[in-house]
Amino acid sequence: MSETAISLVSNTVPAHVKEASGLGNENVTAEHLQTPRVKLLQQMNSEVDENHDAYIEGAKPGHFLNSVTNENYGTEMYVINLHFKEDFVLWKKRDAGGGLIGTYSSQADALDYLADQGLKADDHEIIQTQSHLLLRKDPETGELIKTPFLMDFASSKLRVSREWNTQIGQLGGDRFSALWKLSSLQTQNRASQKFFNLTAENQGWVTEDDYKFAKETYSKVASPTT
Repeated sequence: MSETAISLVSNTVPAHVKEASGLGNENVTAEHLQTPRVKLLQQMNSEVDENHDAYIEGAKPGHFLNSVTNENYGTEMYVINLHFKEDFVLWKKRDAGGGLIGTYSSQADALDYLADQGLKADDHEIIQTQSHLLLRKDPETGELIKTPFLMDFASSKLRVSREWNTQIGQLGGDRFSALWKLSSLQTQNRASQKFFNLTAENQGWVTEDDYKFAKETYSKVASPTT
């Protein structure tokens, strides 16, 4: 890097940036931002295949991985649950060309789209998907990570999602009043094929500061009207 280039930047946040109010971002809303997703890695995922271009060093089945930052959180996370949503995701089957078609609020809406477009239902599948918007708390530092992320629960994870919702409802208070520990565990399906699922364990009530930030984030990003 040239000396001229070095003079254009600073390694510390200068005062004129700290005091700025975000001018130029007036039209940027939550809809214009990419919300990270954290997924529970399986043996079939490219991120755990050392021979694949998408391989991430150290990633193993059963690890939680951030899709935007590629951060590996290991086999457990501490989270605050902000918001819940259910969608029905329409996919074209792989042998029909594959690909995401769209996301709908009900299975009937997805079927109506296929009918309206004259598409064959047999070439597509509708996946019921429940999404939880979460905040992560660093267990080593106690810091609340201020960027929310989504976790999608489909197929065998739907049971976990329902159980988690039930536990949250039984606690009372706002959805984001408690801290939860998400842990991966290996299980198997009826065909004796092994895979990783997860569990959610209540750790107690969140601190006042974490509650205030969670409530503020909920109101901005995940309010029922969005």
